[in-house]
Amino acid sequence: MLLPLALLSLSAPAPADSTPRRLALFPLPLVYYTPETRLAYGAAAVATLRFRRDAGFAGARPSQLTLGVAYTQNRQLLLYLPFQLFYARNTYYAYGEAGYYRYNYYYFGQGTREVEPELYGVNFPRVRLNAFRRILTGIGRGSLYLGGRYQYEDYDLTSVAEGGLLAGGTVPGGRGSRLTGGGLGVFYDSRDNVLFPRKGVVADVALLYRNRAVGAGAGGATTRFTRYSADVSSYHALGPHAVLAANYWASFTTGVAPFNALSLLGGTRRMRGYYEGRYRDQNAALLQTELRFDVYRRLGGVLFGSVGTLGDDDALLRLHQPKAAYGAGLRFTINRRDHLNLRLDYGLGQQSSGFYLTIGEAF
Repeated sequence: MLLPLALLSLSAPAPADSTPRRLALFPLPLVYYTPETRLAYGAAAVATLRFRRDAGFAGARPSQLTLGVAYTQNRQLLLYLPFQLFYARNTYYAYGEAGYYRYNYYYFGQGTREVEPELYGVNFPRVRLNAFRRILTGIGRGSLYLGGRYQYEDYDLTSVAEGGLLAGGTVPGGRGSRLTGGGLGVFYDSRDNVLFPRKGVVADVALLYRNRAVGAGAGGATTRFTRYSADVSSYHALGPHAVLAANYWASFTTGVAPFNALSLLGGTRRMRGYYEGRYRDQNAALLQTELRFDVYRRLGGVLFGSVGTLGDDDALLRLHQPKAAYGAGLRFTINRRDHLNLRLDYGLGQQSSGFYLTIGEAF
């Protein structure tokens, strides 16, 4: 949800031959559209910086922090601080977010039990921190990082549909929950460009071990769950004007996780064409591909497709019940130096569709 907002930090173009400043501060308006929010608008203050210790190192990647507020047509409020930091010649890398959200979603059920969409309201502060240290270089022209992860989220449901599944009290976390915990992570990156890669691989593998969900169980009991996940993307140049991008994502959960912490399909990044969380279960796996190509000067086009599946304790993945979506989009480059794109996508699924106007690529 926050990625398009965080990437706005690079939307102010700089001359190609300019020397990057150690600190650049930009006030920016925010305007975007997703099926979950409809039209959203607001403002942000963005800092792009390089630490003093990296002075003179041409390969230092810029760090970014964004402080913003947005309000949507669905009367949702977002206060957020996403960040990504590179330090000591890219030896250390951290990313995450801190924020507070007054939101509403539709709940469609989970697993093989689907229900008529139930609108629920929720307020939640959220903190996610991922911190890594580089341990190896020169692996396939990339770098390998090892580190830790932490998450906190106090999911306070303010309203649920009368007579719905959430109101019945049988759904873990259906009356709210507080998540705390962390785990380990491995990160690998050999991309030639962070925002619009033409070649290379990026992989983010995570283990969240026995995280606590206070209030998620029957009678408000505390539950615990463990999640294993992998998010891998590869990029392949098809000549000077086209790129084939592929994303492989999987998430497996053991224990009792609240419904808002299950593996999800749908949204702006995974399986465009379906509402965020349209499909949720303990386990999920997804393959999505994009053909990205130049059209004219700053204008580009995209064709995309995805297929995914869900699973649980009885069946790790129900491969005989796949979900699929496809679509097309346009790209407009608003920052030539970093190849940052305005993204306009239209996705189609089974009896479902979605229109997306955001910043930055889906993967």
